[in-house]
Amino acid sequence: MAWVLLLIAGLLEILWAFTMKLSQGFTRPGASIVTLLAMLASFGLLSASMRTLPLGTAYTIWTGIGAVGAFVVGIVVLGESVNSARVLAAVLIVSGLILMKVSTA
Repeated sequence: MAWVLLLIAGLLEILWAFTMKLSQGFTRPGASIVTLLAMLASFGLLSASMRTLPLGTAYTIWTGIGAVGAFVVGIVVLGESVNSARVLAAVLIVSGLILMKVSTA
């Protein structure tokens, strides 16, 4: 169950990163409210997952999901540039996440 909570927390991290961008420096109320609510929910679920998962594992997986997810959303939704170096960086992050998951009991 901790892994499911962690996955949802990571997905919420992607949401709050995206809506933070849309909030334009917290000047747009709707996006700002969604950002803050998603942050609270993400942190709460991360905290719940840490009851059973090691700190290093939980935090690494959470930030990795958020980083790679925000990278993908930036490209697909916001039209940000994509190049081989950025894709390689994302692949390395995902590789690290897989290794972290496999190495955790």
